[in-house]
Amino acid sequence: MQDTPHSSPLVVGIDVGGTKTHLRAFAGDVMVADHVRTSSGWRPHDPVAAAGWLAALAADTLPAGGRPSAFAVGGHACETPRQCGQIRTALQLHFDAPALVVGDAELLVPAAGLDKGVGLVAGAGSVAVGRLTDGSAVQVGGWGAVLGDEGGAAGLVREAVRAVWAAHDLGEEPDALARGLVDAFDVAEVPALGAALENAKSASAQWGRHAPVVFAAARAGSALARAVIDEGGRSLAALVGQLASRGVPVDGVVVAGSTILAQPVLFDAFAAALADSAPGARPWRLEVPPVEGALALARSLV
Repeated sequence: MQDTPHSSPLVVGIDVGGTKTHLRAFAGDVMVADHVRTSSGWRPHDPVAAAGWLAALAADTLPAGGRPSAFAVGGHACETPRQCGQIRTALQLHFDAPALVVGDAELLVPAAGLDKGVGLVAGAGSVAVGRLTDGSAVQVGGWGAVLGDEGGAAGLVREAVRAVWAAHDLGEEPDALARGLVDAFDVAEVPALGAALENAKSASAQWGRHAPVVFAAARAGSALARAVIDEGGRSLAALVGQLASRGVPVDGVVVAGSTILAQPVLFDAFAAALADSAPGARPWRLEVPPVEGALALARSLV
């Protein structure tokens, strides 16, 4: 790759997602790096390790001799301002430049070109973030597959298993959802699904990869699957309602995540519930990569 133009500041934005990481860098109006790799090795609860991981990514990706003038990161599982601040402090030991570290969901609002609003992610998990009028960040959800993440892929699968097992306990015959889950988890019958969930080494990834079964069952006419999806939409809307109750402006809700953007039935369920829980809030599908939000934040530091 060509050397960075010396006359233009080099701004770097990184979106560290749950499964993949995207780095983009610009020198003025010229893109000098655009790189996607897995997020393997990302350890956000160890600030020194996280900063070292980001620095190594930049060293591997940026043009030879490129020295960032500003650096912004949206990090998966950066859950509190204190945690993000610790990563930022450690990161600035690697780069003599202004830096900002936020949770990855906070990239959505600037990526959409908005000054304020809510970022809502429903991918493998689910989380919503916003800022109070004084600039303080507020996050709700993001509890992980075992405790929450309703409306995300793993949460939908967990609730689908609960639904089919409850139907089994009532003596109902397995429907399309039950049959699909039994096949997907390669078990003999509905009661074996519980052990299959418990034995997963990574609940978020191993449960979440079966979410398409829930949507396929809904298309096949499963009332249980449709109920699970509708409840997932209501749960996502409830996250926005929680932010509104805490004083976060929620007029614009920028939505991203592999599950909700790929499944219109879930987006529609969310939008319908949002109209009830936060009247006046407008949902936006994010149509650009979230890393654009990191770049916008980096440019604001120059």
